[in-house]
Amino acid sequence: MKWTFAIMCAMVLCMTSHARAQGKGSASQPNTNTAAGGKHVRLLAIGNSFSANALRYLPQIVAASGSNTLTVQHICIGGCPLKTHWKDAEAYQKGVDNAPAHAWAALTAEKWDYVTIQQYSMDSFKVETYRPYARKLYDYIKTNAPQAEVLIHETWAYRADDPLFRDGKFSQQDMYGGVRRAYETIAGELGCRIIPSGDAFENAYRDPKWKGTFPDPEFDYKNPEHPALPDQTHSLHSGYHWGKDKQGVWHLSMDGHHAGAAGEYLAGAVWFEVLFGQSVVGNSFVPKELTRKDVTVLQEIAHRTVTEGVRPKP
Repeated sequence: MKWTFAIMCAMVLCMTSHARAQGKGSASQPNTNTAAGGKHVRLLAIGNSFSANALRYLPQIVAASGSNTLTVQHICIGGCPLKTHWKDAEAYQKGVDNAPAHAWAALTAEKWDYVTIQQYSMDSFKVETYRPYARKLYDYIKTNAPQAEVLIHETWAYRADDPLFRDGKFSQQDMYGGVRRAYETIAGELGCRIIPSGDAFENAYRDPKWKGTFPDPEFDYKNPEHPALPDQTHSLHSGYHWGKDKQGVWHLSMDGHHAGAAGEYLAGAVWFEVLFGQSVVGNSFVPKELTRKDVTVLQEIAHRTVTEGVRPKP
């Protein structure tokens, strides 16, 4: 069995990936059973780098899950809000022939089981930024792919030591609360289910088996020396890293927005549970960046978040 999967978010990219493996499947979702007894899920994701994060390990998780198959395409623009995705879809309807508009041909290229939408992370806690674009996208998707269930991907709050929170006027908990309220409000207006990646991140950071400390109280952030890094054990985000400028001088940079390997795995596990209606607990795929112990904890958190509807209080 071979499959390929790649994501780029510097420009619009539509790709198709197939992931297959042998084993026990599920029949919890109609019209997606394969002859081998597993499920064939057809997914169109519409988003940005956060959906790219969530999709990174999903094909491998599917491949290790049993006799399941995943077909996925991704309409991805880095930093793209719902407003821009709607403008591109609107342009496509008018016959505009540029890459962002033409990407919407993917909507009718396959009989999708699911189409996902999400908000740009910097707008994700501002419910007013979702309107009227989430509704417009939902209606357009349902008109052109009536068989597809539209799912709302709840993105995650930034890491607690992200620069956004440094002035003390806005905290990680403020962001998480805003994100959760906004996604729940819009999902309620549209009658959509939520893929609760953001809740899973929050649950993980509060779980005694996973909880990390950010920022690292022992690290000298004002006078860092290459190649030293703060302790980022159990970070779900990319976090701190060193890079050279054009003069070859090392600088310490911070990315508290995007998911790192652990966050990408956790989000992928959440997506698997929602899309396939099966438990990710015990799945054999372990990314090279993680340990089996890490994966076991993250699987339990993803499963609990999805199946028990665990929503931590902001």
